Amino acid sequence: MAVKRVFSGSLPGKLLSKITNSDRGLVTVLLLPVLLFFIIWNVVPTLWMVGLSFYNYTMTSSKGISFAGFKNFLDLIKSPDMWNSLSRTFLFVVFGVGIQTVLGVLLGFLFWNSAKMPGRRIALTLLFTPMILAPIAAGNYFRLMLDPSFGVLNYFFKAVTGLTIDFLHNPATALGSVLFVDIWMWTPFMTLMTLAALGSVPKAELEAANVDRLTPPQKLVHIIWPHGKYILMLGILLRTIDSFKAMDLVFKLTEGGPGNKTEFIGLALYRRAFVSFNMGTSSAMALVTLLVAIAFTSIYLYVLSVKQREGE
Repeated sequence: MAVKRVFSGSLPGKLLSKITNSDRGLVTVLLLPVLLFFIIWNVVPTLWMVGLSFYNYTMTSSKGISFAGFKNFLDLIKSPDMWNSLSRTFLFVVFGVGIQTVLGVLLGFLFWNSAKMPGRRIALTLLFTPMILAPIAAGNYFRLMLDPSFGVLNYFFKAVTGLTIDFLHNPATALGSVLFVDIWMWTPFMTLMTLAALGSVPKAELEAANVDRLTPPQKLVHIIWPHGKYILMLGILLRTIDSFKAMDLVFKLTEGGPGNKTEFIGLALYRRAFVSFNMGTSSAMALVTLLVAIAFTSIYLYVLSVKQREGE
């Protein structure tokens, strides 16, 4: 008790008591560890990356670090490989996220309208299983399934058509195979976001729509979409950003091959940084990737703010 009285009467004790007694001070104290963690592990590395993008620095070279200005960015702009990687990445994002959204919405409505379906919880559990797998594990799993020698998918494909296809090493099928695995893995996420969006719709409005005998398309346009669009758009945004920086799944399936048919921007960045050890160019490429992700987020926030102003 004496120690407690001495501490409470000291200057640090009075200051701590004054801070924690106010709501704002208590919130600051509770958030301080999180803010420190964020600054150390996010802000500082990002600033280091931005600074390094303006220097020539190759870890395997005997030359020291030299200031390059915007040379790394200009080299990326002039590089055909950079533009090819970006075009393949955008193609992967558009088709992947688009198909995942369509399938996710359809499955979401299916499970939303089948609340009394026997085995619904088991079916949902099995449906959500792919998205909790590590991409490396999923990539290794499908690499074995798609193997032309002993893969189970090729076994059934040969039984039906009499042909054997090397899905992952054929230039005509490699990108489609990677896209198929990504859709299989992340469609459940869009289903979950669809269910969350449908769950935000007030039941009273749905009951009133049934009383007024609105058709399903009218319910969708006038009731379901206004309430659930923000959650669904958030899911599309998260999937777009995640697909844009996809690397581990592609690396395990094809390693960017055959040739560079499946080398997306994330894999190209990995090779420049940890194979060629060109830290200056890889930092510039990482900064470009970060700016693209920020652009996607800004577009989402702009669309969201416009929709909110239209609804007011």
